[in-house]
Amino acid sequence: MTPSPGPWLLPGPVRQHPPGPGGPRPAAVLFDRDGTLVADVPYNGDPSRVTPMPGAREAVDAVRAAGVPVGVVTNQSGVARGLLTRRQVEDVRLRVEELLGPFAVWAVCPHGPAEGCGCRKPAPGLILAACRRLAVPPEHTAVIGDIGADMEAARAAGARGVLVPTAATRTEETAAADVTAPDLPAAVRLVLAPAVPAREPR
Repeated sequence: MTPSPGPWLLPGPVRQHPPGPGGPRPAAVLFDRDGTLVADVPYNGDPSRVTPMPGAREAVDAVRAAGVPVGVVTNQSGVARGLLTRRQVEDVRLRVEELLGPFAVWAVCPHGPAEGCGCRKPAPGLILAACRRLAVPPEHTAVIGDIGADMEAARAAGARGVLVPTAATRTEETAAADVTAPDLPAAVRLVLAPAVPAREPR
């Protein structure tokens, strides 16, 4: 089967102008959806089953308050498996935004693992597509997720990854992550904190 070209980019509101590259804050923060922003319900197409993860609203609001665009990058292989329709994915998106507020971009991979697309995490395509939509450089973008595929996608895109482990996160994924945080608000504090300059040798 030939995969459809690229990810879905779902409608988003007019974005805020991001900080300039190289500033103390990221140009954008992209969140994984299932297991990061909302509880992971496999192949969920039912908006009534959407439940925010602890600290999700606080974390996303903190990014918005800093004037940084927020987006979502999510694998939804249930579409390829015939378990989800695009309408259901859209309905769940709308429910997430009712609970957590608007996101500047949603990048969704509808492909299955065997389709060979370039957007399914751990490939970087979702992150790169979201960055293009937001007109921000991937290297000045932060990605927050709960599994190793999120961190591998961030690394492949040249973005900064922060892992927020859950019960579903494997020990080896935590060990391989460049940066981890105990919860979403802590992850956001990390990515919004100004970089500490290296000390010169005495």
